[in-house]
Amino acid sequence: MTEAIPYFQNRTCPYHPPAAYQPLREAGPLSHVTFYDGRKVWAVTGHPEARALLTDQRLSADRQNPAFPVPFERFAAIRRVRTPLIGVDDPEHNTQRRMLIPSFSLKRTAALRPEIQRIVDGLLDRMLDQGPPAELVSAFALPVPSMVICALLGVPYADHEFFEEESRRILRGRSAEEAEDARLKLEEYFTGLIAAKEKKPGDGLLDELIEDRLRTGALTRDELVRLAMILLVAGHETTANMISLGTFTLLEHPEQLAQLKADEGLMPAAVEELLRFLSIADGLLRVATEDIEIGGQVIRADDAVLFPASLINRDEAAYPAPDELDLGRSARHHVAFGFGIHQCLGQNLARAELEIALRSLFKRIPQLRLAVPAAEIPFKAGDTLQGMIELPLAW
Repeated sequence: MTEAIPYFQNRTCPYHPPAAYQPLREAGPLSHVTFYDGRKVWAVTGHPEARALLTDQRLSADRQNPAFPVPFERFAAIRRVRTPLIGVDDPEHNTQRRMLIPSFSLKRTAALRPEIQRIVDGLLDRMLDQGPPAELVSAFALPVPSMVICALLGVPYADHEFFEEESRRILRGRSAEEAEDARLKLEEYFTGLIAAKEKKPGDGLLDELIEDRLRTGALTRDELVRLAMILLVAGHETTANMISLGTFTLLEHPEQLAQLKADEGLMPAAVEELLRFLSIADGLLRVATEDIEIGGQVIRADDAVLFPASLINRDEAAYPAPDELDLGRSARHHVAFGFGIHQCLGQNLARAELEIALRSLFKRIPQLRLAVPAAEIPFKAGDTLQGMIELPLAW
């Protein structure tokens, strides 16, 4: 066992785990880290151990469990209310997931691809018309998934500045009070939107849930509001970060990018490798409800368990030369979307958005390059989703 390392720490390179985490990789499949409040937490870095534990019903995602870990101060605001999907266990989780699966299926995603392509093309047309330089996060990486999830849910994209800012405050706010204020504002927004849709239905997943679940009593109003918040925030923040950081990473690996440009058929595999390599959601949390023996260790009931995806996805036992970006490798068994019953509901949609966005970006602007030195481009802190704050590009 290594000495407990403070977690979360900032990356020194946006696409590599913090160097300070290296002892965790060397210590074996399970070791310890400490959170900001001093609590010692199990860190699972072995790939097979992580997949086994993420399917173990003795680990709970219930954020209202008093023993559930609080990784940073603002998280305290998020756990004050019951969080649908990601913060509940079965059977409640299974009931919620089953009502949403048809809207995020492969078939539904395939039907959305023309709309995603239309959105991507329109944003690239605007970028090209305005000419270089361009700031990719605000001009492309964030609008693509924001527009897509708004179309899917039936949320007015005209309100995007509001919900993007409140999402930012939840995920990157400076305090629990700021995160709580943002949560309340989003709840108020969706309460009003749902009430308006009850009077004048539209086309979207929220309209379907109002008709099929709210009116029948299968969902309460509060449950629908919080479900809508989760889908909206997760539906645009994650993919936006992957587009921006994926673009940066490809530009920093020109030989890999040249292979991708030469063979567009590599794109699905390339997206999987980028998901593995970047691991932007780097801290899944659980709490043990019973003792669990694994990897030569015993996780006790009420122990906190952390799954650092950036380390799990670079386990040499699962991926040879894991610190190298290799767009030709088979990386489908990564845990960038989690694993088990809580595996990301929107992963099919995210893959489609990434494939279309990255393919179109480099096809339409083949001479794309960084507009400033890489070391000058700001990226996000380690205690939130990883990604670029800004990405200035030229061509």
